[in-house]
Amino acid sequence: MEVIVIETPQLGDRSYLVHDGSVALVIDPQRDTDRVEAAARAAGVVITHVAETHVHNDYLSGGLELARAHHASYLVNAADAVAFERVPITGGQTLKVGSLTVKAVATPGHTHTHLSFIVDDGGKRAVFSGGSLLYGSVGRTDLVAEADTVGLTHDQYASVRRLAAEAGPDAALFPTHGFGSFCSSGPASGAGSSTIGEQLTANHALTDPDEEHFVRELMGNLTAYPSYYAHMGAANAQGPGPAQLAVPESLDAGELARRLDEGEWVVDLRRRVAFASNHFRGAVSFEYGNSFSTYLGWVMPWGGQFTLVGSRGDVEHAIRDLTRLGIESPDAAVGTDPQSLAPTAALASYPRVGWDGVLEGWDGVLEGLAGGDTVLDVRRADEYARSRVAGAVNVPLHELLLRLDEVPAGRLWIHCGSGYRSGIAASLLQRAGRDVVHIDARFHDAEAAGIQMDWSRAIPG
Repeated sequence: MEVIVIETPQLGDRSYLVHDGSVALVIDPQRDTDRVEAAARAAGVVITHVAETHVHNDYLSGGLELARAHHASYLVNAADAVAFERVPITGGQTLKVGSLTVKAVATPGHTHTHLSFIVDDGGKRAVFSGGSLLYGSVGRTDLVAEADTVGLTHDQYASVRRLAAEAGPDAALFPTHGFGSFCSSGPASGAGSSTIGEQLTANHALTDPDEEHFVRELMGNLTAYPSYYAHMGAANAQGPGPAQLAVPESLDAGELARRLDEGEWVVDLRRRVAFASNHFRGAVSFEYGNSFSTYLGWVMPWGGQFTLVGSRGDVEHAIRDLTRLGIESPDAAVGTDPQSLAPTAALASYPRVGWDGVLEGWDGVLEGLAGGDTVLDVRRADEYARSRVAGAVNVPLHELLLRLDEVPAGRLWIHCGSGYRSGIAASLLQRAGRDVVHIDARFHDAEAAGIQMDWSRAIPG
């Protein structure tokens, strides 16, 4: 048995190609299935089975299209109400994939109908746990419905223990979530691989002897998750179509200028440093990188039209990332010089500083900022509650467009945890007519730089 990992760091997930040298099972494929197909070709194997551990909440699955393209059996829990043909499978059922024996194990918790798969090759075992048992944690349990969360958390505690007992300590563990995905109930452990035995000594779901304590602790640590999750489950139950990965023909200068003049959404993919110094007035900054699609899908109005602006490489990657969320075929203006792309369009800029620049701007004093200036913290509410710049106002980035009228008047000094989210927020606020300064610095460096901090726990604002 060989397991090939297909990473999707943009969403913090993994898909798997498991084969015996001739035939393969694919588990939890992302929508852009060409990566899986390339791995199968390189391994010289035929895809005969595709399996889903659950109806996913954080991305659109490529499982249906992959199974159709390869005339493979598409294994989906018989209890899932889906609108397409599949091979229904239930917990306890076993099947053969070449020389491999695959057993489905019911592991409710992340969803009611979640399955894990134990693959056995003559005593060598691998567990594909989806959003059940992760490295150091488990999948979050609050994505189905608020009323179901307590029950699902109890289910998760029992499920991972049954799974570990059935698989045995020597089994290798291959979860789908937990590598930065918001589907995890806790932070990623940082591990790249693990076994059931390692998790038996390190995973709180397996080491905590008190189920009630585990439930309280897990639920107390659940944080905000992307709003686009609300659309993923329903789309996956319907059966997503093939990924649309083509880069469109670049918009001409006149059309791009018109869209800017009329207030349409124009998304600049360049680095936030370049954006701050020179950009189209009214454009918003979503620097391309691993966080791009998560925050664009979370922050931007769902279902709205927008235009990407950036290098051909960034546009191509952005389109691939967005198709995983069902954001289809955005228009694009390919290029990195705003003046060349639309010579008649108005340009803008705003200050970008580190913590030293903050102190200079405040004359070394935080409280009583001159001119009614405000420090705006756009981190999540749970981050703000743990520690914050003294006097800072919190409006999380993902709530910003809905709460613009709550942002204080006057100049805004905007920060987050790393500078990425605050770059997005600065561009959104400037677009809304506000006077902004982008604090492009790590929050953890603020105190050492001389910024006054407040460490007392408070109710998030």
